[in-house]
Amino acid sequence: MMNILEEAIIYATIMHQGKIRKFGETPYILHPLEVAQILATMTDDQEIITAGILHDIVEDTDGTLGEIRSRFGDRVAELVSSESENKYPGEDSAASWKKRKEESLKVLRNSTDIGVRMLWLADKLANMRGLAGVYSEKGEVMWQSLNQKDPDMHCWYYKSVAEITELSLNKTGAFKEFIKHINFIWPGTFDTEKTKYKKYREVSIEGCKQIGRGAKGEVYRYDDELVIKVFNENNTYHDVEREIALSRKAFILGIPTAISFGIVSVGDKYGAMYELVDSDTISRCIERAPSRVAEYAGTMAELARTIHGIEADDDGTFPEALERIREYITGGIGCEDEALAAKCMKLLDSLPARNTLVHGDFHTGNVFLQNSEALLIDMDRISRGHPIFELSDLYYFYNTLGEESPEVIEGFMGFSYDTAKEFFKAFLKEYLGEADEKRLREVTEKASILGYARLIRKLRKKGKPSNEAQKVIDSCTAKLKQLTEKYDTLDF
Repeated sequence: MMNILEEAIIYATIMHQGKIRKFGETPYILHPLEVAQILATMTDDQEIITAGILHDIVEDTDGTLGEIRSRFGDRVAELVSSESENKYPGEDSAASWKKRKEESLKVLRNSTDIGVRMLWLADKLANMRGLAGVYSEKGEVMWQSLNQKDPDMHCWYYKSVAEITELSLNKTGAFKEFIKHINFIWPGTFDTEKTKYKKYREVSIEGCKQIGRGAKGEVYRYDDELVIKVFNENNTYHDVEREIALSRKAFILGIPTAISFGIVSVGDKYGAMYELVDSDTISRCIERAPSRVAEYAGTMAELARTIHGIEADDDGTFPEALERIREYITGGIGCEDEALAAKCMKLLDSLPARNTLVHGDFHTGNVFLQNSEALLIDMDRISRGHPIFELSDLYYFYNTLGEESPEVIEGFMGFSYDTAKEFFKAFLKEYLGEADEKRLREVTEKASILGYARLIRKLRKKGKPSNEAQKVIDSCTAKLKQLTEKYDTLDF
C-alpha cells in the first residue's frame, strides 16, 4: 500500500504533466519535489512534506482544495491553501502582482502553524535558487522575463518572507541559504551574520505578571530587575531592531527612554528585555491610587513637554506623523463622507510644518515610573509633527474609546472611564499651563476631531462595519460635522 508521500508524488506528477519551469525548460514536477526535499531537512512531518509536493496544485493546475482534502486530509489541504494565491481572473498578472503578494504575506503573518512557515520558506528557497542561478548568468536582464519587472519589488517580497519566518526557522540551513541567495542578488539586504548559526536567548513568561499592554504587544515583569516586552505575531525581527534603534536615537536626543539590551525569543514571538528596577507603569499607579490621578497627569505632561521640546533633523530617521493622521482620515471618514473628509484634510493643511518629536503612542501604559523618573519603553511610532497629533492620541485613548463603551478603556488602562476623563483634563491643564476653561475646551475639541477620525478608521479597518459599529461611526461623523464647522485650524 502506498504511503501519503508516494501517492502525492504520483498525483502531482499527473497534474503537472506537460508543464515546464519558466527558467531552465525543466519539467515542472521537479520544483515541488525540490520543495519537498528542502522540507525534509527541516521536519519529518509527512503532512508538511506532502503539502510541499502539492503546494502548486490549486494555483497552477485544475486541481482543487476539495480533491486534496479528500485524498490527503484537512491539514495538508490547509497548508496548500496557505500557499495558493488568488489569481484574480481577468486581471493582468503584472498589474495584480503586488496585490496578490500582499494578500499572501498576510496569510503567512497570521498563521500560527509552523508547517505553514516551513512550506513558505522551502518554496521561496527553491525559487531563489533558480533566480540566483539565472542572475549569475544574465544579470539584470533576467527581470524582463518576469511578470513583475521591478527587482526592488521582488526584493521586498523575499525580504518580507525572510523576516516573517526568521524567529521560527533562523536555525535551519534552509533559512541561512535563503538569506545568502537574497544577499547575492540584492547585496546588503541582510546582515551576513544572519547566514551564520545564532541562537536567541529563549525565555518563558509563564507566571510573570502583565504590567502593560499596547498595539504592538504586552509588557511583563520578568523579575525584580527586568521587564520584557513581548511583541505580537505580526512583528518581525526587523520591527524589533527598528524600535530599539529608535529608542537609542531618542535617548541621545534627550527623551528619557529605557534602552533594551537584548532581543529574546518568547515561544514563537520576539521579546525585548529592559532593566527597570522597582518600577511600574503609570497606568498601574493610577489603578492602585486613582485619587492621585492629577499628580500622575502632571508627570505625563512634563514628559510630553520634554518630547515636544525636541526638534529632529529631517534625515529619514523619524517619519512624518502627518502621514499616519492622513491615513486615519482617508481610510475612515473618507469612506463615509468625502466632503467631510476634505474639511478634515483642510484643517490638517492649515497646520504649520513642524519637526517637533511626537511619541505617537503616548499613554500611561507605555510610561514607567522608576524612582519617580518617567521612562518610555514603546518607541516604534516616534515621529515628527505638530503636538496636536499627540494630544489627539491622548483624547482618543482617554475619551473617544469610552464614549460608547466605557469598558474598553477600563480593560485597556486598568482604571475607570471617569478616572480616564479626569486624567485627560488634568494632563491638558498642566501641559498648557492654562486654567482658562474656554481655552482648554478649544484645544480639547481640536484634539477630539482627530480622535473621532481615528475611531472611525479603526472601525472600518476590518471591512464592512457591523450594525453596532456603524452606529458608533454615525455618531462620530455627526460630531465631526459640528466641530469642523467651528474651527478653521487645528493649531493652538
